[in-house]
This record gives sequence, structure tokens and C-alpha cells, in this order.
Amino acid sequence: MSLLASRGLLRSLAKSSTTTTTTPLLRRSQLCSLVRPAAARHQTLGLSLSKPTLPKTLALARWQSTERKNVNEVDAKQEDNFAHEKLEVHPELVSAESSARPIMAETGDGADARGKAAVPVEEDTDMMAGIRGDLVRLTLLEDVPRQAYYVGMAGVLPYLATSLSTVYCAYEINSAHEHGSGLFIDEKTAELALHVIEPIQVGYGAVIISFLGAIHWGLEWAAYGGMHGYPRYMIGIISTGLAWPTLLLPAEYALISQFLIFNFLYYADARACKRGWTPPWYTVYRFVLTFIVGGSIVVSLIGRGHIADKIEAAGSTPADRIRALRDSQGQSREEEEVARRRFLARKDEDEDEEEEEGEDEEEE
Repeated sequence: MSLLASRGLLRSLAKSSTTTTTTPLLRRSQLCSLVRPAAARHQTLGLSLSKPTLPKTLALARWQSTERKNVNEVDAKQEDNFAHEKLEVHPELVSAESSARPIMAETGDGADARGKAAVPVEEDTDMMAGIRGDLVRLTLLEDVPRQAYYVGMAGVLPYLATSLSTVYCAYEINSAHEHGSGLFIDEKTAELALHVIEPIQVGYGAVIISFLGAIHWGLEWAAYGGMHGYPRYMIGIISTGLAWPTLLLPAEYALISQFLIFNFLYYADARACKRGWTPPWYTVYRFVLTFIVGGSIVVSLIGRGHIADKIEAAGSTPADRIRALRDSQGQSREEEEVARRRFLARKDEDEDEEEEEGEDEEEE
């Protein structure tokens, strides 16, 4: 009898429990422990496990526990407020074209009557601003002392002048070969000027290279960054030892050698600055000056490359070439003088003949 009563109680509890979120199996086991003796608990638990139970989801439980309202119900008070509300006037947004807008146009308070954005659009971030700032700072050498800046720039001007002069002389020589005469000077004068510029440019380059090495001697004597001895002195010794032998080379090979030496010294100066042997601004300073000098050498080599087959090889040294060119110019002047005298003599003869013919006509 007790078994039948417990089964009926369990069935009624399973049907009526719809709003709780506890597990039905746990509730049944608790009720069975209160109603039945301990001997019949295992049998009842087995019967309850044999029936599959579906857990109730959280969304379903909330939907069952809340009251459902009619979505079509009209709020008369809110509608009355909307009916008596005064509309705001926006003349700047209302026009003949306000009802027609492009599909992708802006709308709302941030747009004008044509659908264009009235609020200025935020510009994209300039990713190159930092690079341009570094480039301007590098070019202007803001960290370099002004006196060192002015003296350094003045020091590269002779190198730049000789480079541009080489290009100009090459242009005059090419023009003389193509058109028979140069633009402002003749071919021989341009070639003579070119041979004068060669030793000046190469010699000045050797002086600059030696000076760059001597800077490290001065820093060592001033004990800048500490005393380092021979490693620091060797920079000046090597630079001087490499610079002056270039005077014995032909002009093209001398310029190429000095270009390589300038770049090697820049590498050595950069390493010295990294070690603290030079001021922090010295690397940037050397980079700009080396760039100008290297560019001048490249321009000189390009100009000389266009006239390599048009220059006379009149000696093994610059002095021999200049002497030969002077002799050739003197010979040209003598030939011009002889031609001028012949022209004047022929002109005098023609005048004499005309005078004789005039006298004969008068006598007749």
C-alpha cells in the first residue's frame, strides 16, 4: 500500500513542477527519502532513472515566469505627448533637394542639404611625418654646433666647384666635337682647364682625408671619451697613408680611390662615435659631408667618362699634359697669325690693283 502511495505522489510532483529550475531527479530522490523507508529507496531510484527526463533551459524558464504583454497595445499618454510636441525647424537642412539623397550620402545633423558631410572628416594619419621630420633634422644638422656646421659646409664647396667645372669642360669638349666649336670657349681651352682642375681636385681630396684622420688625434689629446692610445692614432695614420699615394694615379683611378677612402673613414668614424670616442652629433655631420663629397666625385667621373676618347694623352704627369697643351696653343696662335698676314697681304695686293686700274682709266 505504501508503495502505491509513493508512486502516485511522485507522478503528481513530476506533472506539477513547471516553474522551478532544480533537477527533477534530485527532487524525486529527496521526496522518496522522506516518504518511504530505507529498504525501498533503491527500487524507487531505479524506476525514476529508467524514465528519460529533459532539462529545462534558462530562456524557457524565464519566458514561463514573466507575464506576456500585448505588443499591439497603444500607450495613449505617450501618443498624446507626441501629438502636442512642437517640431524643431532646421532651414539649413530643408530645401528643394532635401527629400532626394544619394544612396551612400550622409544623413542627420552632420550632413548638409545635399547629403554631404557638414562635419569635417578626420584626415588619415600621416605615416611619413616622422620620416620627413628625421630627414629635415638630418639635412639641417640641428644638433651640430653652428660654427662646425658653417666651416664644414665651406670645406666641401671647393670639391663641389671642381666637380661642376669638370662637367662644364666636358660639355664644351663634346660641343666642339659635334658642332666644330664650343659654346663659350674652344676645345683646347676646355681641355687645358680640365687638366688644371684634375690635380686641384685630387690634391684637395687628399688634404681633406688627412684632416679627417687628424681629428682623432685631437680628440685623443683632449682625452674625449678617455685615453685610447694606438687604436685612435691608427685612424689618422691609415687615412693619411691612403690619401697621398692617390696623387700618383691617373685622374679617374685617383677619384675612385678617394671615393672608397671617404666611405671607409665614415665607417670608422661611425664605429668611433658608437664607442663614445667622438661627440654624438659627429656621425650625422660626417654623413652629410661625405654624401656631398661622394656625389661630387661621382659627377666628376660621369663627366670625364663622356670625353675619355676625346682627351689627348700628352704625357704621364699633369705638368707634362699642361706643357703639351700650351705648346699646341702656341702653335695654333702662330698658324692663325700666318693666316692673318696672308689675308692682309692679299687684301693689299687687291687694293693696289684697283688703284692701278683706276689710274689707267683716268689717263685714257
